[in-house]
Amino acid sequence: MPAFHGVIPPVVVPLTTDYQVDWPSYTKVLEHLLAGGVHGLFVLGSTSEVVFHDEATRRQIVAHSVKVANGRAPVLAGVIDPATDRMIGHAKAAKAEGAAAIVVTAPFYTRTSAPEIEDHFRYVHDAVDIPMVAYDIPVCVHSKLDRAMISRLARDNVIVGLKDSSGDDGNFRYVLSDLADRPDISLMTGSEIVVDSVLAMGAHGVVPGLGNVDPAGYVRLWDAAQRGDWAAARAEQQRLCRLFEIVWQGTPRTSAGASGVGGFKTAMRRLGVIATNIMARPQRSLNDEEAARIDVILRATGLLS
Repeated sequence: MPAFHGVIPPVVVPLTTDYQVDWPSYTKVLEHLLAGGVHGLFVLGSTSEVVFHDEATRRQIVAHSVKVANGRAPVLAGVIDPATDRMIGHAKAAKAEGAAAIVVTAPFYTRTSAPEIEDHFRYVHDAVDIPMVAYDIPVCVHSKLDRAMISRLARDNVIVGLKDSSGDDGNFRYVLSDLADRPDISLMTGSEIVVDSVLAMGAHGVVPGLGNVDPAGYVRLWDAAQRGDWAAARAEQQRLCRLFEIVWQGTPRTSAGASGVGGFKTAMRRLGVIATNIMARPQRSLNDEEAARIDVILRATGLLS
């Protein structure tokens, strides 16, 4: 296995009623994940609502995560921002606070070409001596990381891994094939609902937002796949697919993103992990009616009695 593998959830950041980080609840989130047996923590990604946090808060989140983890699992820090030099600044801060790796998207808002996107990854790599995971999330950055570029960056040792949240599992399969001779490169899916299939294809891990709600479930799925018990892996995946339906309970009143992360937060509040389900503005938080529907799903999947 490569250095980063297994279940590495993108960590939810709970907020107070005045839209600040709820640090006691955030500590409980980290401990909840670690108690569930996860193999790493990905902070400051989409599920962390990264773009809503200012620079100082981002640095605090990395520092707090590293302190709480205390060597029990590596902390991978997202350095997501529209432009290269801003990402380099976040990367330097993440390294200074003890992150084990950084997670880097393509630039966004600014218009770039495929060659410029490749340059971007190389610029960040050259500026900061820390392992880098590429993050393919076209729904947010509006560009897809090219398969051939991923292979070049991996073979040139610019990146040590890929988090594929593109939804293009066919392309991801080709990436797995392209880099089959590089077992040191961590190729992970960001999908929650096809993990058993992707692990069967040879993926090295999963970065599931739903893992914030049920980390132990994803660890059970991972463990079943590692011992080759694909029937058990499929059964666990089917249960997690039912649980994943919490992400749709806020639509159409909220955006898909707010409904998804808001669904995680609402479930985690119900399970006693965090104090509120508040979303960063202008995203709408889930209401009582939506929360009641999530309760039904939590009971149906065995997380509530």
